[in-house]
Amino acid sequence: MLTRQKFCDILLFMDYVYIGNVKIEKTAVLAPMAGVCDYAQRVLCKEFGAALVFGEMASSAGLIYGNGKSPPNKKTCNLLVSSQSEKPFAVQLFGNSPDFMTKAAKIAESYNPDIIDINAGCPMPKITGNHSGSALLKTPELLGEIIKAVVKAVNIPVTVKIRSGWDSHSINAVENAKLCEDCGASAVTIHARTREQFYSGFADWEVIAKVKQAVKIPIIGNGDVTSAERCKLMYEQTGCDLVMVGRAAWGAPWIFEEIKKFLEIGQKQAALPTKKRLEIMSRHIELLIDDKGETVAMKQARSHIAKYLRGFRGAAVYRGMSAGLASKEDFLRLIEKIKTDNDL
Repeated sequence: MLTRQKFCDILLFMDYVYIGNVKIEKTAVLAPMAGVCDYAQRVLCKEFGAALVFGEMASSAGLIYGNGKSPPNKKTCNLLVSSQSEKPFAVQLFGNSPDFMTKAAKIAESYNPDIIDINAGCPMPKITGNHSGSALLKTPELLGEIIKAVVKAVNIPVTVKIRSGWDSHSINAVENAKLCEDCGASAVTIHARTREQFYSGFADWEVIAKVKQAVKIPIIGNGDVTSAERCKLMYEQTGCDLVMVGRAAWGAPWIFEEIKKFLEIGQKQAALPTKKRLEIMSRHIELLIDDKGETVAMKQARSHIAKYLRGFRGAAVYRGMSAGLASKEDFLRLIEKIKTDNDL
């Protein structure tokens, strides 16, 4: 039973944060995961209460030239498209040139996002190899030039996503966050891992706490938030203004509803029944098909389905079936088998 004091403490979490002029509920936001956070994923997460959703990172060079050609790369431009139901919505750009990032930001702004985010955190070699993503953490002067140029170019808030540092010997999140603030960023997201860690090991939340104490702009904490309880714990331990959820929302968009309710009333929700999880998975695949067409959607659905099947009895068999999906009919047969096997 909740005491009056404990209930009041919980209510402290249900507040709003402003990033520039964008009002965001203080619950949890969806991370900009490449290959995951497309239209279907974002819509579902918003329906379950995500306070802000980020699109997949878009190449500044791709927006301007495509593969060295004109007009711009259509696939890259599609990463900027959003619907009214996704608002507030942020696009994320990556690149290593202030000039390219400026031009790309102007293009991105024409798609009417609420926020433009600069990626200075992606650890993947194909990104860092071009001195983009988390490689920018090693050259703060260049990062600062990019931020200043983008802030000057657009009329909406600009945010930056960083990591703790490049490796364990160069933890410079505080310095980089101060730089972001000084250059005009409206908020900073910190994935509390180094580039060297990629997505392994543990996130060091103490880094987030130190950054929060060092700057005045809103700080979004990211890393190892796998449940509603962990979300609340990050707020308590770091003092961050918002919490970002990434991989835990893949195949489980309902985590945002769980977080919101836990912050509101302090009670953990019961696990979703298998039947309900199948219904949500089916809606996800329908959204994918509507957005991308059946052929493309079914290829991309395979990885999503594998995530939805976590914890299912006989999941290995179902994942094997999902790996060969080529049509909507194949997917429907998979659903029927799962229902039959589980007496649903």
